Amino acid sequence: MFDFVDGTAFNHEQGQRARKLFAAVVLAALDDAIADDKKFGNGPEQIARWARSRDGRDVLTCAGIDPNERVVKGLMEFVGKGVRTSVALSREESERRAQALMDASEAA
Repeated sequence: MFDFVDGTAFNHEQGQRARKLFAAVVLAALDDAIADDKKFGNGPEQIARWARSRDGRDVLTCAGIDPNERVVKGLMEFVGKGVRTSVALSREESERRAQALMDASEAA
């Protein structure tokens, strides 16, 4: 009985680690597209091409992201903003955005 529970917990933990690994690949692809956008101006097109490719769809699926057209548009918008993923995921950036939203709602 306990062997089954331990095995299931271990498999779930391994799956979570694999999902995080693939999510890191998605973040790296976003950073590469942002760098391409700054250098060549074609970042959103690059990330869209990657996300629609077979490899991109497989990576997105393994990361737990449904590779549909809505996701592709969201990735393109993110790259278009030009904010690196490390900055976008930081606490300071999220606090700054929240403050900006509060200021905008108070002004309205």
